[in-house]
Amino acid sequence: MKTGAGKIVETASAGRDPLYTPEQRRRRDSTRWTLVQGILAPVQFLIFLISLALVLRYLSTGDGALAATVSIVIKTLTLYAIMITGSIWEKVVFDKWLFVPAFFWEDVFSMLVLALHTAYLVALVGDFGTERDRMILALAAYATYAINAGQFLLKLRAARLQSDASSTLAVAG
Repeated sequence: MKTGAGKIVETASAGRDPLYTPEQRRRRDSTRWTLVQGILAPVQFLIFLISLALVLRYLSTGDGALAATVSIVIKTLTLYAIMITGSIWEKVVFDKWLFVPAFFWEDVFSMLVLALHTAYLVALVGDFGTERDRMILALAAYATYAINAGQFLLKLRAARLQSDASSTLAVAG
């Protein structure tokens, strides 16, 4: 997984092809990168929530610019970590670094998330714009991150529903 909810899912959604072949499922279950993604996703989300609160505090009061800035940098570094390890995870499970069919649109949107977070770092290091401008850029990055995390959560939910339906059918059969 790249940005937040994890790629530890069984099928794309009810009525669709499975996300994993039996061999891919075996690789997914045996790689340490699945655990790494499962840990990084909620950690990144917690960092996001804290940073979002700090950014909103700065924008509403003008206080706490340094704390907000540090939190955005930490959030961005965590994003890079989850993107890199997520790419390794995809390579191990699907034998492709990115844009596997099962997670194609999530990966595409992850690139936008990564681009906006990186733009923030460029603006910060290059001292482009005002502090407020950079905080608004961070909010745009965070909005895309939230959408991307939602993509993964919806896929996870659909997978669980399909997995539950498959289990029910197997028991009934």
